[in-house]
Amino acid sequence: MDFTLIKASPEDKEILQNLLQLYIYDFSEFIDADVNERGYFEYSYLHDYWTDEDRFPFLIQTEKKWAGFVLVRKINNEDTRLDGYYSIAEFFILRKYRRNGLGKAVAQQIFRMFPGNWDVFQLKNNLPAQAFWKNTIGEYTNGNFQEGENDKGVFQLFTSSAQ
Repeated sequence: MDFTLIKASPEDKEILQNLLQLYIYDFSEFIDADVNERGYFEYSYLHDYWTDEDRFPFLIQTEKKWAGFVLVRKINNEDTRLDGYYSIAEFFILRKYRRNGLGKAVAQQIFRMFPGNWDVFQLKNNLPAQAFWKNTIGEYTNGNFQEGENDKGVFQLFTSSAQ
């Protein structure tokens, strides 16, 4: 499926905020999330994607329609698994565009855009995400990744290249 990955600008913040509502609604199946007094889900890190040089917001379009987003973080010396790595903070594809290869293609393009070490994490109870990421990363790395587990969930460690 053809898609366009757009680096979100501050002018795109409202679009991302709106898509985050759908994402958190979907994700509330796995986390304890409630809407605020105005009826919105809050994502406390949204503003940081335009003020923190180690956060990278992307919007996804297909056929000139919004299809989702990806929020990438670079993490330095915060975790003992890797010393300096990239992470998918949030990843969302609208239901209409799932199960046709779009998510996999977007994820693999993101990995190429940020060559280096990666640590991709999924919550323990989010089995669909675990299956998606294991398959996507396995295909991208030709099976050359490590998988681990901690008390919160499952993670995959690998190194990407610009290919």
